[in-house]
Amino acid sequence: MEANFIQDVECAVAGEKEAFVRLMMDMEQTLYRVSRSILKTDSECLDAVQEAVLNAFHSIHTLREPRFFKTWLIRILMNVCYRLAREKNKVILLSQPEREETVSPFESNVELQQALESLEKDLQLVIHLHYFEGFTIKEMARIMQIAEGTIKSRLVKARATLANWYTSAEGERGCVT
Repeated sequence: MEANFIQDVECAVAGEKEAFVRLMMDMEQTLYRVSRSILKTDSECLDAVQEAVLNAFHSIHTLREPRFFKTWLIRILMNVCYRLAREKNKVILLSQPEREETVSPFESNVELQQALESLEKDLQLVIHLHYFEGFTIKEMARIMQIAEGTIKSRLVKARATLANWYTSAEGERGCVT
């Protein structure tokens, strides 16, 4: 991990507001994309990110290990997203966010988006965190607060389901089991 990042985390924990702002600026896109993998609309995502940042700001002093800042923040965001989804009693889908910044080749692939949307929400989340956000299995286990073996099995299941979706006959797509 970058030395400046760790230094900013340590300064933020010590109460330096400018360091916290720098950290949030660095994490802005990741926070939005993770919230988008859980919530349905842009406004819900923005609300969740804003609430998560506020919660993180108020509890930054509780962070024990600066190198786990990203997983700590993503966990806060996920808790907020799941609470908002429960409150609104909405179906949780992974869909293409509307944004103007450069979109990765994976995210711009409509067929891939359809395949991802066919997955169960827990499988969507592990695929998104691992392939789109670059988190390791160990980091994902910390974020999701589940065993590494569970993460691995979900990745295997998600890959198999996606492979099945892609190899199924054209008329059968969308009927992933």
